[in-house]
Amino acid sequence: MATQAQIGVTGLAVMGRNLARNLARHGYAVALHNRTAARTRSLVAEHGDEGTFVPTESLADFVAALERPRRVVIMVQAGGPTDAVIEELTPLLDPGDIVIDCGNAHFADTRRREAVLRERDLHFVGAGVSGGEEGALLGPSIMPGGSAESYATLGPMFEEIAARVDGTPCCTHIGPDGAGHFVKMVHNGIEYADMQLIAEAYHLLRDGLKAEPAELAAIFAEWNSGDLESFLIEITAEVLGHVDAATGSPFVDVILDQAEQKGTGRWTVQTALDLGAPVTGIAEATFARALSAHPEQRAAAQAALPGPSSAVPLGDRDTFVDDVRKALYASKVVAYAQGYDQMAAASVEYGWNIDLGATATIWRGGCIIRARFLDRIREAYASDPELPSLLVDPYFRDAVAAGQDAWRRVVAHAAQAGIPTPAFSSSLAYYDGLRAIRLPAALIQGQRDFFGAHTYRRVDREGSFHTRWSEDRREVGV
Repeated sequence: MATQAQIGVTGLAVMGRNLARNLARHGYAVALHNRTAARTRSLVAEHGDEGTFVPTESLADFVAALERPRRVVIMVQAGGPTDAVIEELTPLLDPGDIVIDCGNAHFADTRRREAVLRERDLHFVGAGVSGGEEGALLGPSIMPGGSAESYATLGPMFEEIAARVDGTPCCTHIGPDGAGHFVKMVHNGIEYADMQLIAEAYHLLRDGLKAEPAELAAIFAEWNSGDLESFLIEITAEVLGHVDAATGSPFVDVILDQAEQKGTGRWTVQTALDLGAPVTGIAEATFARALSAHPEQRAAAQAALPGPSSAVPLGDRDTFVDDVRKALYASKVVAYAQGYDQMAAASVEYGWNIDLGATATIWRGGCIIRARFLDRIREAYASDPELPSLLVDPYFRDAVAAGQDAWRRVVAHAAQAGIPTPAFSSSLAYYDGLRAIRLPAALIQGQRDFFGAHTYRRVDREGSFHTRWSEDRREVGV
């Protein structure tokens, strides 16, 4: 009798291939399918000794190879290709089977697909998977959405193959329909902000210290032993210390300074606008990538736009390095706080009931933004699940307060020296906006009422009001 696979993977590019190998290494029989059968055969030829694989050449054979309830992982390009696979696959399935999209799908697509498949008595799970190709193979952070019933069947498998920190798997059921892909989207948005902040710290140190990348690599490596310890700080030190084999130059100096993006950062910002969640750090990081990708505008500006009229004194070298470190940490806290605010807003909007502390738990390992201080975030939400902002948690409040003077000095220095620090600057502005006793929004409301009769509310009594600006300027209740 042919082996019945416990789970199947269709779409065997690098991520799908490595996820299938990870499942097989953990003792699961894995059915394999790819539109190009040669890719299936090569996986078995190269890695068939890692576990039990059941190669198939058609979707019908693929489905037939799976035990019930069937668990089918789709690892193809997001958008139309995913829809095409689902449409071809679902007629072959039976009620109760589970279709799992582990790609970077937009959460709205996941909500739509989940509703359609639910009508066909099928479960649809949108699962965010973070960690890149290495994480997919060795243990990613996994963020599954979908029904609780589907997680009861699928969850033990995913928890088994996920990364582990202190014995806890970096996988948990996020919530219904698109919750998993939403949380993965915000993860990627925070990743954009984190990377931009690190890049700005590098830019400040490179220009301020006039230091070579090798020296900066040592600084980042030292930072990685303290509160900033994280995967991204670790690899920053590695990249800065690398020498280009072809030229003998620092590797970072031979890379074109135009950052690309796959779209998840942009989705995060667009969705935040819909939710009214001010993710300013993520937005500035996304726009910074967009700015870098316009060389024709930059070339014209370099030729035409003047910078500061005189050099700005740096002051004590070691103090400046430490100031940048503190500013980076404070800005990083803001980026996470904004991302968590966005997840909280979406949880209310869509009725997902996301456990914010649990997301911090599963981001501690496997994923790109894994960092030491995620334990602090987990503790913050454990102490107060209704925490209005991470910034008011006692630990983060005190940590940011301790570094705010340095943060202000760094942002001021950057402005005077003409060094662009959009993420540092916007993060500080957000911090000051939150703590302000009174914001200039009152004036904006007055302006809106003047030109559009949009009304305003008062501080001294309830209700909405309008001033008859073009008449007698008498105030009326509305």
